[in-house]
Amino acid sequence: MLLQQLVNGLAQGAIYALMAIGFAMIMGVLGLVTFVHGEVIMVGAFAGFYAITFLHAGVFFALAAGFAASWLLGIVIDATCYRPFRDAPHEILLISTIGMSILLKSLAQVTLGTEQKLVPDLVGEGFIMIGDVRILHIQLFVLAVVTAICIALQLVLYKTKVGLALRALSMDKEAAALHGVHVNRTARLGNCIGCALGGLAGVLLGSYYNAVHPIMGASAGLKAFIASVLGGLTSIPGAVVGGLLLGVFENFAVAFSSSSYRDIVAFIILILVLLFKPSGIFGRKGIEKI
Repeated sequence: MLLQQLVNGLAQGAIYALMAIGFAMIMGVLGLVTFVHGEVIMVGAFAGFYAITFLHAGVFFALAAGFAASWLLGIVIDATCYRPFRDAPHEILLISTIGMSILLKSLAQVTLGTEQKLVPDLVGEGFIMIGDVRILHIQLFVLAVVTAICIALQLVLYKTKVGLALRALSMDKEAAALHGVHVNRTARLGNCIGCALGGLAGVLLGSYYNAVHPIMGASAGLKAFIASVLGGLTSIPGAVVGGLLLGVFENFAVAFSSSSYRDIVAFIILILVLLFKPSGIFGRKGIEKI
């Protein structure tokens, strides 16, 4: 049973990891916590759902639809929440993301309805057995997709000029500008990449649980934030580790208690991390200048 719960936790944690990577990208480039990331995940999930149900597309087209819809939403969020207040206090940007979150959630409930929508199983209901451990096809698919995305993101960040500009902006915006980095354009690109990754995670989340609903962003955004805090907030490797650990902890808690404790475990992890290691697993402690 322990091995079975470990497999389940890794598959679920891989989705959390992808959510957290998108959150860490936005946090690293913009330097602030966003409260609209959960709704971005929700929009990606619905884009994938409608690509499957109305266009009768396959799972890869659904992933592309979720990626594109969330990327476009990232442009809108940057134009309305970030760019007009680039030089304003961070509190203004935080409030603007809260407002955008409420707007998107309300629009989704009005236009898409409040009921849960079932997502067809495109990967297959089969499974493979390794000893006494059952691994579902959807779990293998999720792990393969998230691994491929992580590799592709690392290549972009460390092997391209775009990645160099994003990393420079995350370290020091003023120094990056002095070295020729277009701050607004690069910040918008980083935000769009983070949102697109969240959209991909939304499609995988809907496929994994075979359901999407307009208020799923609240829980998804919370899990992304907790996984990011656990890993180190702006650290992409930390986001991966934090997401995987969160998925494993949740599944073990459900296995030994009940499913109602799933979200409680996430809050407990957040509190413990903030109390004993607020910088996270891969985070660095800030240096106070006197």
